[in-house]
Amino acid sequence: MRYLPLCPAERAAMLETMGRRSIQELFEHIPEPLRLARPLNLPGPMSEPEIVEFFRRAARESSPDYVSFLGAGAYSHYRPVAVDSLLSRGEFFTAYTPYQAEIAQGTLQAMFEFQTLMAQLTGMDVANASLYDGSTAATEGILMALRILRGRRVLVASSVHPEYRQVLRTYLQHQGVDIQELPFNGAGQLELGKLESEVTRGPACLLAQSPNFFGVLEPMAEISACVHGARGLVVVAVAEPLSLALVRPPSGADIVCGEAQSFGVAVSYGGPFVGFLAAKEQYVRQMPGRIVGETRDTKGRRGFVLTLATREQHIRREKATSNICTNQSLCALAATIYLSLLGKRGLKALAQQNLAKAHYAARELAAVPGVSLAFSGRFFNEFTVRVPGRAEELLAALRKEEIIGGLPLKRFYTELSDHLLIAATETARRADMDRMVRIYRQVLSANSPSRRERGQAKPSSEAVAR
Repeated sequence: MRYLPLCPAERAAMLETMGRRSIQELFEHIPEPLRLARPLNLPGPMSEPEIVEFFRRAARESSPDYVSFLGAGAYSHYRPVAVDSLLSRGEFFTAYTPYQAEIAQGTLQAMFEFQTLMAQLTGMDVANASLYDGSTAATEGILMALRILRGRRVLVASSVHPEYRQVLRTYLQHQGVDIQELPFNGAGQLELGKLESEVTRGPACLLAQSPNFFGVLEPMAEISACVHGARGLVVVAVAEPLSLALVRPPSGADIVCGEAQSFGVAVSYGGPFVGFLAAKEQYVRQMPGRIVGETRDTKGRRGFVLTLATREQHIRREKATSNICTNQSLCALAATIYLSLLGKRGLKALAQQNLAKAHYAARELAAVPGVSLAFSGRFFNEFTVRVPGRAEELLAALRKEEIIGGLPLKRFYTELSDHLLIAATETARRADMDRMVRIYRQVLSANSPSRRERGQAKPSSEAVAR
């Protein structure tokens, strides 16, 4: 990245050109409560050798040899080398938007194939050419449902990814929309009784996730029937789309959206990812983003064009279906290549392997005294365990053995402070899962240091439960 200096004289010249006398005058239209009145909490400047040493030290601390059982919307899957090889071809590796169909048939066809694959996986009629990520896709799905329903009520299952819910609230906080969160039950699923009581108040849009944030599969047929019975719309978020290779697609929903990172896109410190959105054909005019369509030219040859692109850079802002002015075409291409390489049978076999490994890990961990599965609902490749009072101790012990043992749920749910979210994909080796189980046994069978120092006995399981 180029360094562009800005000295006081240059700053003064810029202000003069804009007709402003100071920086404060330039930003005076911003309300005072929104301004940061203190300096940013940043460290002081460093010399070049200090900067180099800083990053060298950080690199040494970032070991690629850790075994990870993290999931929570970003899953570690094997990426065939052909994905990056094809992705880096000059014909694809560009930020250019394919507005000129006559010179962008390859890019447009790749986007069209992505749409086709997403529609097939979700059981929907039509899909768009991608969105930023799962959180923005889920939010765009709800915005789309609100336009269709012309409503102001949104019901959100609290088992939806917490960061998806936060993005949704950020979008809707000044739009006069009533957002009601619905609890989950002992199975880790949306509480149907609460949903039934809420939909009786009038039509609403529901956002649910399956598999949900806890890894549990939601009863989507019952949920959809309940909402549709009250003339509402159902938006389903899918953070782990590999599950769709085994689980019946949520075709009873009106809109299916989510995250396609599992399909050939690297976790890469959390991005870039690739969102998708699919819907019933009757709602195509309300879909956000781009849609590539197939057509014929004047000579009858098959071709591809941008059929719909009702975004604010194309039409008036108030008429746009989305204010996001781009998409994730390159990451969508990675997903397209990945799915094409695996095919139907390969994708199903991969999903079966994920299912088997996660259930093996869950079964072995649940056999350890002091560990229990938190929810009784069915799961795919991710599950939640309860370890009363020992979650942080276990994670620390696992880190010492270079294992990232899962996500502590107290970060998002105060009532689940003793719970860990664990994912096991095809990259999880049986030896590593067995090693994790052994560490659980060692930690939970020993007294904690604080109790040993006080000479106190290990508490009974009944006491821990209380």
